[in-house]
Amino acid sequence: MASSSDATSSAGSIPEPSEGSESGSISESPEGAERRGRVRLRRAAVMAVPATAVAAGLMILTAQGALGVQFAISGMPFTVTATNLDGEGFAQFGGLDQMAPGSPNEGDTGGQVLVVVSAIKKATLTKLCQSVDLGGTNLLIRAGEGSQKVSAVNLTTDSTELSGDASFDNIEIGNDASTLDKSHAQGPKGVFSQQADTVHIGNLRQTNYATTAAVFKLPGLKLSFSDKGC
Repeated sequence: MASSSDATSSAGSIPEPSEGSESGSISESPEGAERRGRVRLRRAAVMAVPATAVAAGLMILTAQGALGVQFAISGMPFTVTATNLDGEGFAQFGGLDQMAPGSPNEGDTGGQVLVVVSAIKKATLTKLCQSVDLGGTNLLIRAGEGSQKVSAVNLTTDSTELSGDASFDNIEIGNDASTLDKSHAQGPKGVFSQQADTVHIGNLRQTNYATTAAVFKLPGLKLSFSDKGC
């Protein structure tokens, strides 16, 4: 699983275009107007588009400025799987990640990716697999396949897809993201979120755009290239 306590601060948002004067302004090209319109619609959608949570039926309302990371993402998604994930101090809320300006991976997204930010204060993972498609071949990372598990402190992932068999202890659903106190991360005020004392996910599978951790231990690490991903 490839953010820290400050991982949820807002950064990298595309600025609103400045308003032209009522007269004497230079007309914008149709292509430029269409691009700006798409970005405006995308930013507006962040206020209302629900994202799937780890448990079926749990929805997260996302909002502009809920960024999971402080760095510019590459825009290349990567897959993470694990037979089991166990965590203490769980929080989850919506976010918006930003690619570097002019990234070749932005396509028609304007360089923005709508994500679900999952934060776990302490986590262990069994049989971790991570793969990224490099175009015909996959960079594959495996760890925690022996007696020792992968472990992480202040683990944060920014995902577009997440599935598995989940269970929670003392879960709270509908918190304001700015008031979260069970994990290491908080979101902006007014954002719908959830948190729990503990989380267990069996058969975890994620599509991620970013992962950060204060500490990340990978016993039995194996890196290779493969024609198949995780």
